Amino acid sequence: MGDDSEWVKLPVDQKCEHKLWKARLSGYEEALKIFQKIKDEKSPEWSKFLGLIKKFVTDSNAVVQLKGLEAALVYVENAHVAGKTTGEVVSGVVSKVFNQPKAKAKELGIEICLMYIEIEKGEAVQEELLKGLDNKNPKIIVACIETLRKALSEFGSKIILLKPIIKVLPKLFESREKAVRDEAKLIAVEIYRWIRDALRPPLQSINSVQLKELEEEWVKLPTGAPKPSRFLRSQQELEAKLEQQQSAGGDAEGGGDDGDEVPQIDAYELLEAVEILSKLPKDFYDKIEAKKWQERKEALEAVEVLVKNPKLEAGDYADLVKALKKVVGKDTNVMLVALAAKCLTGLAVGLRKKFGQYAGHVVPTILEKFKEKKPQVVQALQEAIDAIFLTTTLQNISEDVLAVMDNKNPTIKQQTSLFIARSFRHCTASTLPKSLLKPFCAALLKHINDSAPEVRDAAFEALGTALKVVGEKAVNPFLADVDKLKLDKIKECSEKVELVHGKKAGLAADKKEFKPVPGRAAASGATGDKDTKDISAPKPGPLKKAPATKPGGPPKKGKPAALGGAGSTGTKNKKGLETKEIVEPELSIEVCEEKASAVLPATCIQLLDSSNWKERLACMEEFQKAVELMDRTEMPCQALVRMLAKKPGWKETNFQVMQMKLHIVALIAQKGNFSKTSAQIVLDGLVDKIGDVKCGNNAKEAMTAIAEACMLPWTAEQVMSMAFLQKNPKNQSETLNWLSNAIKEFGFSGLNVKAFISNVKTALAATNPAVRTSAITLLGVMYLYVGPSLRMFFEDEKPALLSQIDAEFEKMQGQNPPAPTRGISKHSTSGTDEGEDGDEPDDGGNDVVDLLPRTEISDKITSELVSKIGDKNWKIRKEGLDEVAGIINEAKFIQPNIGELPTALKGRLNDSNKILVQQTLNILQQLAVAMGPNIKQHVKNLGISIITVLGDSKNNVRAAALATVNAWAEQTGMKEWLEGEDLSEELKKENPFLRQELLGWLAEKLPTLRSTPTDLILCVPHLYSCLEDRNGDVRKKAQDALPFFMMHLGYEKMAKATGKLKPTSKDQVLAMLEKAKANMPAKPAAPAKATSKSVGGSAPAKFQPASAPVEDSVSGTVEPKLDPKKAKALGVSSKAKTAQGKKVPSKTSLKEDEDKSGPIFIVVPNGKEQRMKDEKGLKVLKWNFTTPRDEYIEQLKTQMSSCVAKWLQDEMFHSDFQHHNKALAVMVDHLESEKEGVIGCLDLILKWLTLRFFDTNTSVLMKALEYLKLLFTLLSEEEYHLTENEASSFIPYLILKVGEPKDVIRKDVRAILNRMCLVYPASKMFPFIMEGTKSKNSKQRAECLEELGCLVESYGMNVCQPTPGKALKEIAIHIGDRDNAVRNAALNTIVTVYNVHGDQVFKLIGTLSEKDMSMLEERIKRSAKRPSAAPVKQVEERPQRTQSTSSNTNMLRKGPAEDMSSRLNQARSMSGHPEAAQMVRREFQLDLDEIENDNGTVRCEMPELVQHKLDDIFEPVLIPEPKIRAVSPHFDDMHSNTASTINFIISQVASGDINTSIQALTQIDEVLRQEDKAEAMSGHIDQFLIATFMQLRLIYNTHMADEKLEKDEIIKLYSCIIGNMISLFQIESLAREASTGVLKDLMHGLITLMLDSRIEDLEEGQQVIRSVNLLVVKVLEKSDQTNILSALLVLLQDSLLATASSPKFSELVMKCLWRMVRLLPDTINSINLDRILLDIHIFMKVFPKEKLKQCKSEFPIRTLKTLLHTLCKLKGPKILDHLTMIDNKNESELEAHLCRMMKHSMDQTGSKSDKETEKGASRIDEKSSKAKVNDFLAEIFKKIGSKENTKEGLAELYEYKKKYSDADIEPFLKNSSQFFQSYVERGLRVIEMEREGKGRIPISTGISPQMEVTCVPTPTSTVSSIGNTNGEEVGPSVYLERLKILRQRCGLDNTKQDDRPPLTSLLSKPAVPTVASSTDMLHSKLSQLRESREQHQHSDLDSNQTHSSGTMTTSSSSTANIDDLKKRLERIKSSRK
Repeated sequence: MGDDSEWVKLPVDQKCEHKLWKARLSGYEEALKIFQKIKDEKSPEWSKFLGLIKKFVTDSNAVVQLKGLEAALVYVENAHVAGKTTGEVVSGVVSKVFNQPKAKAKELGIEICLMYIEIEKGEAVQEELLKGLDNKNPKIIVACIETLRKALSEFGSKIILLKPIIKVLPKLFESREKAVRDEAKLIAVEIYRWIRDALRPPLQSINSVQLKELEEEWVKLPTGAPKPSRFLRSQQELEAKLEQQQSAGGDAEGGGDDGDEVPQIDAYELLEAVEILSKLPKDFYDKIEAKKWQERKEALEAVEVLVKNPKLEAGDYADLVKALKKVVGKDTNVMLVALAAKCLTGLAVGLRKKFGQYAGHVVPTILEKFKEKKPQVVQALQEAIDAIFLTTTLQNISEDVLAVMDNKNPTIKQQTSLFIARSFRHCTASTLPKSLLKPFCAALLKHINDSAPEVRDAAFEALGTALKVVGEKAVNPFLADVDKLKLDKIKECSEKVELVHGKKAGLAADKKEFKPVPGRAAASGATGDKDTKDISAPKPGPLKKAPATKPGGPPKKGKPAALGGAGSTGTKNKKGLETKEIVEPELSIEVCEEKASAVLPATCIQLLDSSNWKERLACMEEFQKAVELMDRTEMPCQALVRMLAKKPGWKETNFQVMQMKLHIVALIAQKGNFSKTSAQIVLDGLVDKIGDVKCGNNAKEAMTAIAEACMLPWTAEQVMSMAFLQKNPKNQSETLNWLSNAIKEFGFSGLNVKAFISNVKTALAATNPAVRTSAITLLGVMYLYVGPSLRMFFEDEKPALLSQIDAEFEKMQGQNPPAPTRGISKHSTSGTDEGEDGDEPDDGGNDVVDLLPRTEISDKITSELVSKIGDKNWKIRKEGLDEVAGIINEAKFIQPNIGELPTALKGRLNDSNKILVQQTLNILQQLAVAMGPNIKQHVKNLGISIITVLGDSKNNVRAAALATVNAWAEQTGMKEWLEGEDLSEELKKENPFLRQELLGWLAEKLPTLRSTPTDLILCVPHLYSCLEDRNGDVRKKAQDALPFFMMHLGYEKMAKATGKLKPTSKDQVLAMLEKAKANMPAKPAAPAKATSKSVGGSAPAKFQPASAPVEDSVSGTVEPKLDPKKAKALGVSSKAKTAQGKKVPSKTSLKEDEDKSGPIFIVVPNGKEQRMKDEKGLKVLKWNFTTPRDEYIEQLKTQMSSCVAKWLQDEMFHSDFQHHNKALAVMVDHLESEKEGVIGCLDLILKWLTLRFFDTNTSVLMKALEYLKLLFTLLSEEEYHLTENEASSFIPYLILKVGEPKDVIRKDVRAILNRMCLVYPASKMFPFIMEGTKSKNSKQRAECLEELGCLVESYGMNVCQPTPGKALKEIAIHIGDRDNAVRNAALNTIVTVYNVHGDQVFKLIGTLSEKDMSMLEERIKRSAKRPSAAPVKQVEERPQRTQSTSSNTNMLRKGPAEDMSSRLNQARSMSGHPEAAQMVRREFQLDLDEIENDNGTVRCEMPELVQHKLDDIFEPVLIPEPKIRAVSPHFDDMHSNTASTINFIISQVASGDINTSIQALTQIDEVLRQEDKAEAMSGHIDQFLIATFMQLRLIYNTHMADEKLEKDEIIKLYSCIIGNMISLFQIESLAREASTGVLKDLMHGLITLMLDSRIEDLEEGQQVIRSVNLLVVKVLEKSDQTNILSALLVLLQDSLLATASSPKFSELVMKCLWRMVRLLPDTINSINLDRILLDIHIFMKVFPKEKLKQCKSEFPIRTLKTLLHTLCKLKGPKILDHLTMIDNKNESELEAHLCRMMKHSMDQTGSKSDKETEKGASRIDEKSSKAKVNDFLAEIFKKIGSKENTKEGLAELYEYKKKYSDADIEPFLKNSSQFFQSYVERGLRVIEMEREGKGRIPISTGISPQMEVTCVPTPTSTVSSIGNTNGEEVGPSVYLERLKILRQRCGLDNTKQDDRPPLTSLLSKPAVPTVASSTDMLHSKLSQLRESREQHQHSDLDSNQTHSSGTMTTSSSSTANIDDLKKRLERIKSSRK
C-alpha cells in the first residue's frame, strides 16, 4: 500500500491527473471544495485548473467522472477564465458524457453546456452540439437535441441561433431512430413557440404524417409571446428587475422585448438560397423569342417553377429580367404577360433587396402595361409591382412612377395611383420626406380632378394614405388649393387606411390628440421620426396661422397673407381662392373705357390724351387719388392700366407725367387683384422706361409690384424676353440690375434657370460693357442660390469673361442668400409655414438642383452604341465610350433614364484593357455630376460594380475608381450603398487591394453619417477576417475602420459578432474592439443646429465645399497684398465672428459658457522640458510616422490634458472636422492674449497641427495654415527659437503639404516655411527640405527644390548642409527628373546658386550626363540675359542706379552691345526715386562711367576703355546705413487700389510722350520682377500688351520719322518695352493670359520692328533686334500654345493676302511656325486642337492648294504641310476627332488632306522621311530619286559612324547640307543616341568655323539670319558652357577672343582671324555673320555684371583694391598692351571667385 499513501501528499492539481482513479476522485473532491470556497472570480487559483477541466469531464471511470462533472460545473459557473475552455469541454461532454448510461451524468453534462451559454459562450456551445448531431451514436444525438431544446426554452431565440438548427431538422426527422425523431419533434415545437409560422416553409419537405403531428402540437401552444426564463451574465440585472416587476410593468418590459424579437426572425432568413440561373433551360433565351406562343409559354413555365423557390441565390439576373420585361412590355398574348409578371414576382420575392438593382428597369414597363383590362393580368401585374416595390425604395422608383402619372390612359392612371397608395402604406414619416411627397402630391392632385371617377377615387386613396402616414402638417401645404368636398374625401379615405406600420401611426395620432382643429385629430400628426427629419417645423401643437404680414411686406398686402393662410391651415378662405383666380380674359378697349369711367372722375378720362402736359399731369393726380381710395374688389385693374396705356401711353414725353403714370401702375398692382393679362399690357412700357434716368426708379418700383402680384418667375421671364428684344443697352443693363435685386427680395424658388442662363449668355456677349457687368452681377446673385454648379453653364465663355465671372462668384463665397422679404406668401403653395422658414436655405439648394434643366439622353443611347461599347475590338469599344462621354458632356445635366447604358458600362468595368476601364470610370464620374441625386437608382446595378474595380492591381485604376465612388456618394449619400448585402459581398472577396480600398473608403465615410442601415452588420464578419488578413495594409485599414463601425453598430453587436470566430482569433479581435471602444468617435450631431444656425453659423459651413476650388484661382492674387498685421487683424475678426455665430445657436447652457471663459492653454512650469526628456529617454513614442496611428493620437491627448482646456481638447480631438475648425478659430482668437501659454504648449500645438495635415478636409487645412502663419509671425516677434524637438516633429509633415495639388495651399505652406526661417536657422531647415525632394509626389519635389533655391538666394551658400558639394549634387540629380516642373525647379535652384557663387558651381555639382549639362548651361545662359532680381539685394542696388541722370554724357561712349536691362534699371530708378539722387552725399556717390567700364571688361562688352585716376579709391570707404525704402513709393498706391493704379499706368504706356511711356514701363517692370507682386498684373495682360504694341506702332510710324527726336531716346524706349516684355513672358502664368488677337498684333509689331531697316542703321540697332529675337522666342515658348499657334496662322494668312506686306515678313512668321512645330511634341497635350484645326481649315479655305502653289515662295505650302504632318504624327487617327468646330468640312481640303496623311503613315514603314523634304529634294535634283537620296545619306552616316572615315563623312554631310539646304537629316539622327547627335552637330560646327571663318566677317544687313538663330535646333551655347563641356576652366583667352571680335567689328584691329577661329554657333545658312552669335554669347555675363556691382558696393577694403585694379585704359589707345590686359583679367577673375 506504499503507493496509496504517496498520492495523498500530492497537490490537488497533480492528483486530478493521477493514473489511479482513487487519486483522481480525491483530487476532484478537493478541487470542488476549493472551487466553492474561492469568492473572487478573477482569482489566480482558477488558472491552475484551466488545462484540467476537459479531463474532469472525460474521465474514463464513470464514478470519478460524475464527481469531475460536478467540479467542472462549479468551475464554469464561478471562474472568470472558464470561457477559454468552452470548445474542448463541450466537445468532451458531447463525446464522453452524453453516451453514458447514467442519467445523472447526462443531466450534469447538459447543465455544464447551459452554464457555458450563460457565461456568454452560446455560439461555441451550439457549434459543438450541432457537430454532435452528426455522431453515429443515437444517444449522443438525442442528448444534443435535448440540450439545444432546453437552451432555447431557457435563453430564447435571441441567444440560440435558430437558422443552423432548422437547417438540420429535416434530416433529423428522417432518422431511423424513433428517439431521435421524437426529440426532433419536441425541438420543432419549441422553435415554433418562438418564431411561429416562419418555421413552416423550411419544414415543407418532411413527411406529411410528421408534419400533421407537428401541426397538432403547434395548435396546442399558448398564443402569448414566449419570454426567456434564464439570462446571460450581462443580462442578469434585467432578470432581477423582471422579478421585481412581476406586475403590469413586467409585461410591458416583456412586450417591449417581444417587439424587438418578432421581426428578428424572418422565415426568409431561415431558408437556404437556391441557385437557379444554371438550371434555366439551355435554349431559354431562344425560346422566349420564339414566334410560337406555346414555345414562349414553355420557357416561362420553366422559369416559374424555378422562381417558386422562396429564397434565391444572388447572381447576375440582368438578362433574365430583361427577357421577362420584354414579354411583359411587348408580348401580344396576355396570358404570357401574366405569366411573365408572376415570374418577376417570384424573382423579387426570392431575391428581396438583391432585386432592387433591376427594379428601375421593370417598373415603368409594368405600370404602362396596366392598360390591359383583363382581371387576371391586372392582378398578376399588381402582385409583381408590389413585390418589386419591397425590393427597392420609393425614392429610387419615384422618377419612373411620376413619369407614368401623366399617361392619357385612365386605367394606367388609376392603377398607378393605387400602387402609390399601397406603397405609401409601407412608408413611415421618415421614409416619405417632404421632398418625395411634394412631386407625388402634385401629380395626384391632377388626378383628383380627372374626368374618370376610378382615377379620382384611386388618387383620393393615395392622398388619404399619405395623410395617414405623415400627418396633416406635412401634407396640408400641398393641399392648399383643394376644395372642402375633396379635402373631406381625402380625410375619409385616410381614416379607412390600415398601415403596415400601423402601430406607429396610431401613437402619433394619440400624441397630437389635443389639437383644437376639429375633425382632424385622427390623422393629424407626424410620427416621432418626422420630427427628427424636419426639425425646423414647429413642435406638435396648434398649427400656426400664416403670419398676417411677413417682414418687409407692407401691411397693405392683405391678399398674399390670405393665401398664406389658406395654404397653411387649410381653412377655406374666400380671398385665398380669389388670388388663385389670376387668369383674366382680355377685354376690348370699349369695355375697358366703360369700366374705367365707372370708377374714375369724368374729367380724368377726358384729359388723358390732352396735348397740354399740365392737364395730363393734373389728370394723373386725380387718377392716383381715385386708385388710392378704391377697394380691392371693385378695382378693374385691366381697365385702369389700359387707360394709362392709351395714347400717348408709354410714349409720354413729359417726365413728371411719366413718373406719375408709373407710380400709379405700381399702386394698382399692389392694391388690386392684378392679373397676368393686365401685366402684359404694361410690362413692355415699363421695360422701355427702365433705363430712363428720371423714370427708371419708378419703372422698377412698378415692376416689383407686378412681380409681387403675378409671381416673380413669370414676371422675370416676360421682362427678360422684352428687354432683349430691345436695342437700348441701358434698358437691358437696368433690367438685369432690377432682376438681381428682385431675386434677393423674392427668393429664388420657381425661377426657370435655363431661360435665365440663355438670356445671361446673350447679355455676356453684348458689346456694351454695362450690360455685361449687370449680367455678371446677376450671375453673382444666382450663384448665392444655385451654388458652384452654375459655373458649368459658362465654361465655354472667353477666359477673360470667365475670370470676371469667377471673381464675382468669389465675392459671393461664404455669403448666405438673404431671406426673402417680398412675395413670400405667393409661394406658400410649396408649403412654407413660418416655422419651416429655417428650412429654406437647404430646401432652396435642393430645389435649385431640380431646377437645372435636365436633358433626356435615352434616345441617344441607341442599340448600335451599346453594341459598340461591347464590341470585340477594343478600338471600337473605345469609340463607343468616347461617344458616351461626348453625349454626357454635351448635355451637362441629364435625366435619370439612360436606357441600356448601365449594363453596357458595367461590362466595361472589367474590360481587359485598363485604359478603357479608366475611361469608363471617368464617364461614370461625369454621369454622377450630370445626373445629380437621381444617380441613386443606379447604385445597385452600377455603383457596386465600381467598388469591384477597387480590387484592381493597378494603382491608377484604383485611384480612378475611388474618385468615381466618391463622386457618386457625394450625389447619393451613403444609405444606398450600405443597404443590402452588396457591400458585404464585396468585402467578402479575398482581394487585398479591394479590401484595403473599400475599408479606407468606409472609414472616411462612416464617421460623417448620422445613421446607417441595419445591413451594415453584414459587413462585420468580413471586417473581422480583414483584421487577420495576410496583407499588412488590409489589417491596418480594418483596424482604422473598426471604431467607425462600432460608432454605428455599438460595442455589444460587434462583440456578439465575434462568436463565430476561432477562439484565438476571437480573443485578438475582442482586444481590438476594446481598444476601438476607447477611440470610438461620437456620432455627428443631428442637423438641428445647422438649420437653426442660419444666424451666423450655417453659412460658412454650407459654402465651404464650394469655396475650395474658387479660392484656388482668386485668393492667390488677393493674399500677398495683406501685410501680416492686417492679415492677423482680419483673420481674428472674421474667425471670431464665425465662432460667435456658431456659439449663439448651439444653445449651450450657461454653465458651459462659463467654462469656456478661462485661458485655453495652461502654463505648466517645465512641462515642455519634461516632455522632451521623456521623448529622449524613450518613455513616450517619438513623433515619427507615415500616417498617424491611434497610439500617437492617444499619447498627444494625454500630454495635452494637463495644459489645454478640457472643452478645447474635446473640440480638437473630435471626429468631425467642423469641431477642428472651431478649435482653430478659438486658438486664433487666443493667440495674442495667451502668448506664454502658446509658447509653453508649442510642441503639442505643432504636433496637433501635423495630425490635421493628414485630414482630407480642405477647410481644416486652410484654417490650420492660416493659424500657422499667425503663429510664426508671433514667435518671430517674441524672438522665440524653435527647439530641435519641435522642429523635427513638425517640419517634415509641413513639407508633405507643399506638394498639395491646390495652389493656394502650396503658397501658404511656402509662406510658413519662409516665416519659420525667422525662428529656426535656415541651415537646419535645409536638410528637412532636402528630404522633401525625395518624395514620390512631383509637386512636392518641385516646390522643395524651389524653396532650397530661395534659401540659398536669401542666406548664401552656408545654408547648404551637410556641405554645399553634397547638397548641390543631390539637387542636380533632379535635372534628369521625368517631371517637367521638377526639372525646371532643379535648374532654377542651381542657376540661383550660380548667380550667388559663379562658375564654382560646376565643380560642386560634379559630373552630369551630357543632356543634363546642356540643359543647365542653356538655363544659365538664359538667366544671364535677365537681371537676377535677388530680393535681398534690391535695397543695395538703388544708389548706384540713381546716378544715371548725370551720366548721360557718357552714353555715347558705351559699346554697342549695351545691356538692355541695365538701361531699364536706370530708367526705373529715375522714375522711382528722383529724391534718392539728392540724398547720396558726394563721397558715397559712384562714378558710373567707371563702373560701367570696369564691368565692361569682365563682360568684354566695351571695346573702348577709359583710363582713370585710381588714387582716391584706395581709401577705405564707410558705407552708410541705407535709408532708401526697399519698395518704390508706387507700391503704396498699389496697395490701396491695385487694379485702378495698374489700369492708369498701362494707359500711360501708350502715351505719345516718350518719357511718360518709359516711366510707366519702369513701374510695370518693377511689379513684374517681384514674384510676390507680379500676380497683381493678372487680368491686365491683354490690356498691357495692347498698350505696348500701340506704342510700337507709334514709334514705327511717328517717332522714327521725327527728325527732331534723339534716336537714343527711341532706343531707350525700345529697351524698356523689350525688357518689360521679356520679364512678362518669363512669368508663365501671366504669359498664358494673352489672348489670340492680342498675340497676333504683338507678333506683327515685333516682326515689323525686326524688319525695320532704319533701326539697323542706328548705333545700337543690332542689339535691339537681337533682343527682339530673344523676346519672340520667349513669346513662342511661354504663351498659351493654342493662342500663339492660332495667332501665327492668322498672321500668316493676313501677310500672304496683303499685297503691301514684304515676303521677308511672311518668311519670319513661317519661321516662328516652324519653331512652334518643333515644340509640338512637348506641348501637344496642352493645345486645343479643335481650334487649331479650325484655323487651318479657314486658312485652307482662303488659300486652296492651287492658290498656294501660285505663291512666289514654296514655303507657305510646306509650312502648312509640315504642321499638319506633325499633328498627324503626334495624334494619329484621333486627329480626325478634332474637327468638331468646323461647321462645313467640305469648304476646305483639310479633312481629305488629313485622311491622306493618315493613310500614308499607315502604308509607310521603315525610316519615313517627310514627304515635303522628299519633294524638296526631288525639285533640287530631278534625277536623284527618293531612294537614292536616302541611300546617299545612309552612306554618309555609315562613314561618320566608323572610326577611320569620321571626318570625311562629316565633311560630306556638310557639303550635302550646303547643297540641299532643305534636305531633312532628322530621321537619321532621330534613331541615334543623344551623344551621337551632339557629336554630329559639333562636327558640323567645327567645319563651318573652319570654312567660313577665314574671310573677314561682314556686318549683316538682313535680319532673317538672326531670326535663324532663334529657330535652329542647336541652342547657341555660351562661352562658359563650351569651356566647361571640355572640362577646362574658362581662361582669359576666351575673354581676349571676345575682345578681339569686338575690336575688329569697330574697325580697330585688322589682324587676320585665321589664327583663331571664333567660337560661333553653327547656323543652317552659311552666310551668317559670326558677330551675331558672339555678341549673343556676351549676353551671358549680364547677371555677373550686376552681381559684381552688388559685391563691390557692399564689400570691405580689400574688395576696393580689386575694384581699382579692374579699371582699364582709355579707349583711344588702340595699341593696348595685351599682356597687361591678360593680367588684369586674371585679377578680376580671382577677385570674383
